[in-house]
Amino acid sequence: AVACGYWNLYRYNPALKEQGKNPFILDSKAPSDDLLAFMRTENRYTSLELAFPETAKTLFAKAEQDSRERYQKYAELAGRESVKIPVRSV
Repeated sequence: AVACGYWNLYRYNPALKEQGKNPFILDSKAPSDDLLAFMRTENRYTSLELAFPETAKTLFAKAEQDSRERYQKYAELAGRESVKIPVRSV
């Protein structure tokens, strides 16, 4: 889940702010695995895809876009340089 960007690992330590450091620490690396492949291992997403294929396609594309944007925002908060995350077709 972490490698594909479905879930990001981060920490927030307010005590670091008092030391003049960034309190937000992003532990996850940029997503490298296929989000759709991960989602297809989950019954809830597979069921959606079987029952409503067109809707699922739209929602999966939105989930991938949201995942990329969320990682970019977290990277920005952590003071990391922006990373180009490849777009995969759904």
